[in-house]
Amino acid sequence: MNTDQDIMPIVWIVDDDASIRWVLETALEDKPYEVKVFESPLLALSDFEKNPPTVVVSDVRMPDMDGLTFMEAIHERNKKIPVIIMTAHADLTTAVKSFQSKAFEYLPKPFDIDDAIGLVERALKRSLSGGVSRAKRKLKTGKQPLNIIGAAPAMQEVFRILGRVSQLDVTVLINGETGTGKELVAQALHELSPRAEAPFVALNTAAIPRDLLESELFGHEKGSFTGAHSQRIGRFEEADGGTLFLDEIGDMPVDLQTRLLRVLNDGVFYRVGGRTPVTTNVRIVAATHQNMEQLVRDGLFREDLLYRLNIIRIKVPALRERREDVPLLLRFYMEREAQALGLDEKVLNPKVEQFLSNLPWPGNVRQLKSLCTWLTIMAPDKMVYLEDLPLELKTPLESISDPKATDQWEKPLQHWAELFLQSGREGLHTAAEAMFERVLIDVALKASHNHRQKAAILLGWGRNTLTRKIQSLDMDE
Repeated sequence: MNTDQDIMPIVWIVDDDASIRWVLETALEDKPYEVKVFESPLLALSDFEKNPPTVVVSDVRMPDMDGLTFMEAIHERNKKIPVIIMTAHADLTTAVKSFQSKAFEYLPKPFDIDDAIGLVERALKRSLSGGVSRAKRKLKTGKQPLNIIGAAPAMQEVFRILGRVSQLDVTVLINGETGTGKELVAQALHELSPRAEAPFVALNTAAIPRDLLESELFGHEKGSFTGAHSQRIGRFEEADGGTLFLDEIGDMPVDLQTRLLRVLNDGVFYRVGGRTPVTTNVRIVAATHQNMEQLVRDGLFREDLLYRLNIIRIKVPALRERREDVPLLLRFYMEREAQALGLDEKVLNPKVEQFLSNLPWPGNVRQLKSLCTWLTIMAPDKMVYLEDLPLELKTPLESISDPKATDQWEKPLQHWAELFLQSGREGLHTAAEAMFERVLIDVALKASHNHRQKAAILLGWGRNTLTRKIQSLDMDE
């Protein structure tokens, strides 16, 4: 009689796309397990009793049964079979449903074949070791817009992390430039969590003067300082049971960082001027556009607090890093702004969409939304053409990326700087310096075939300087 160790593991590939089935079957054919491919979930299920799978890799959208329903059918037969969900139609709702329906992992298409093989290997290891599936969680259907838009790989990674941590009560640090939608991600984390019915309280720590920030966070007692005519409840008490979103956490004064760390560790604080301890139960989600590790090195942020906040980190990409999402966002905001203003919805000419997709968007999604508001009000016809765009967007930008177009790079730089400031952002020099150094480092590394010592010589730096710059700009990969 065969033991479990004698039985060859079986990997099912279930997808109505023949090319995906072929790619995965070919990649796995030399592995020490049997691979079976099915074009339909119904065909796969009909083979379950005869050849039950050890691991299943399934698409989401298929004609006769969707992947999530198929996964439920698999788990009705055996709850311990890991199911990897694939999809070319990545969105936040699909990612969350995948994990909350006990998916082992979520694999957005197009995927790197090595990543897919690695996931299968991990799933096999868990299945063969008798790993226990996570408990099934029901997806909430209340106040949950989940309207974070994105089809780009960088956004699919955001969706994957959100789906993975949505039900876990852990602190999250969100990184991203101003205007990328960090607060929207924080709201999604709250609305998908068990705390969804409790308050979501947001506070921009950079927008509150130092003398008032402590009172904003922790509240104060009557008479605790000049002007404190009555007791005031702080944001921690407002958010009790829910989520406290601390935006621009990198700008918080160091002495308040100490108080914040104590609250995170103990769940207890004192109002300003108070002697009675106040107990609070909040989930902290923090966000920043700054390099937190550099702030720690500069002595501007407590290292122990960073470790406490950085349990899970989500990087929200800049709009220029996901240009394929620009048309999706334009259509979404053109429709939404028309509804909000009570005006007819305008439609962008394809040439306009193409032109806007190639802009640098220093203000990110916030700048794009403002443009959609402007076009909804100012464009004379239902169809929006290139000549209808604001004057500041009409200057050709191809010369920024084409060094042969002009020897004068000052004018494109000036135009970029003007767009940056028009978006309402601050820190012009800091942003420009980082972009400037990133481009030069990238060019030098390519010219030296990634030989760092040679690249440092080309740049006129020492090797240690180049290494430090690469680390501070998050260019290690």
